[in-house]
Amino acid sequence: MRDLLLEFISKYISLTEDEKQAIVSLAIFHSVKKGTILLKEGQKSNDGYFVLKGCIRTYYIIDGEEKTTAFYTEMEAFTPPCVINKAPSEYCISCVEDTILIVSNPDMETEMFSKFPKFETLCRILAEEVLAKQQINFDEFKTSSPEQRYSNLIQKRPDLIQRVPQHQLASYLGIKPQSLSRLRARILEKNKS
Repeated sequence: MRDLLLEFISKYISLTEDEKQAIVSLAIFHSVKKGTILLKEGQKSNDGYFVLKGCIRTYYIIDGEEKTTAFYTEMEAFTPPCVINKAPSEYCISCVEDTILIVSNPDMETEMFSKFPKFETLCRILAEEVLAKQQINFDEFKTSSPEQRYSNLIQKRPDLIQRVPQHQLASYLGIKPQSLSRLRARILEKNKS
């Protein structure tokens, strides 16, 4: 896992041996079982996540029903808004699969940034990428039909089709599971023609 992380970082910045050792020396790697809830609605947290392996999802519970808003998979970072605004979380985060996470907090990051300023540059670049990606996803969701959303999902994140339970996928697409089944059948029929 260490090598996987260092390889990812090297795509953005080059690291000295001291910097590599500093990363490895932190107790940041956590193995988490499928189904584990990392954050509950109403809970406060200081934890930010980087998925090395596996899948986590964010979701709201509205009128007793889970409404999935995002999935984070390999090499994706996520800091819940409650960490930044220091308020109770408005949603939940759970593991869809057995997952290996890097868990950090603002104090740890501040210490790393002061010792190794390049990490601040790395985090800024990653934050900009996440923000741009989220804006594109939001815009696509708001301007597309459920069928277009599913087609986009197949094109951009086909792995989720196999990795995520159908009811969570349907919720993410903003439809009911039965509608997703019908939509899949229609798309399959179109592709046969």
